[in-house]
Amino acid sequence: MKPLETLLRNAARSHHKIILSEGSEPRVVQAAYDATTQGIAQVGLVGDHDEISAAFKALGLDMIDGIEVHNPKTSPHLDALATLYYNLRKHKGITRKDAANAALNPHVFAALMVKAGHADGTVGGAVTTTAEIVRTAIQVIGPKPDSKLVSSFFLMLFCEVHHARKGAMIFADSGLVVDPTAEEMAQIALSSAASFQTLTGDVPRAAMLSFSTRGSAEHDAVSKVVTATQIARGRAPDMLIDGELQFDAAFVPDVAAQKAEGSPLEGSANVFIFPNLESGNIAYKIAQRIGGATAIGPVLQGLSKPANDLSRGCTAEDILHMIAVTAAQASAAD
Repeated sequence: MKPLETLLRNAARSHHKIILSEGSEPRVVQAAYDATTQGIAQVGLVGDHDEISAAFKALGLDMIDGIEVHNPKTSPHLDALATLYYNLRKHKGITRKDAANAALNPHVFAALMVKAGHADGTVGGAVTTTAEIVRTAIQVIGPKPDSKLVSSFFLMLFCEVHHARKGAMIFADSGLVVDPTAEEMAQIALSSAASFQTLTGDVPRAAMLSFSTRGSAEHDAVSKVVTATQIARGRAPDMLIDGELQFDAAFVPDVAAQKAEGSPLEGSANVFIFPNLESGNIAYKIAQRIGGATAIGPVLQGLSKPANDLSRGCTAEDILHMIAVTAAQASAAD
């Protein structure tokens, strides 16, 4: 079974409620309809009921049972959510009036619904900047108790005939942390390995990437990757991880045998940890646009409950996939 089919099937089993903060956006409406009819998740849409109904009609779709509409202005949860936001942010000097206004913001409202337990995860960003989506998620939902770093990854699906190796892989961090320290790079590796296992059910094999393999070059950037690998190994001694490795030594068994003899990955990595956002972002776009891979993300990790961002150029299908990912993350958090 293809990894995307596995992801959608597993999401359908979870029956989690995912709330979409841009409820009247046509792509979001289409994805909500598809997720509901395919049984991938229970869906809530944030927005005005009339505007959402008009968006369904414009797409030629019926506003089917099972899709909830939450208008922050008329929601029975509004007062409680405003109080929750006030308690979360009063240390920053916000007033109760500020909190009441903030709770009317669709993204804040959706995140508060998750925080309060009325939904299991949230997705937004089709028409909103990543900065706003991520900031809201961190401020409202917050990081896991054992995690100080919120990072991101792209789930890369290689399923075409021309792909030399088929299956799912993770590229991280390709969307959020610009220049991680060695400590942060180690945390990204650990989080990404856990995310890979959650989404695929397969054993993660993490490669800490560099322009050097096993000391073939000397540079502070290489030293960072070496240190990050040591930190990650110390925290998860049973994890399959190696570094520093060039991409070919992590991906091609014959090259690994020559450049990284004895590597526990044996040239079969499926989780690729990049030394900075520049390299990670470039790599996933090349794999997507030239290599023909399906890229799902950026997916956030390290939050106490799932909240995910969308590219503003996303399609309805992209949003559907992100709903499935978010539902899978919610299952792991149960």
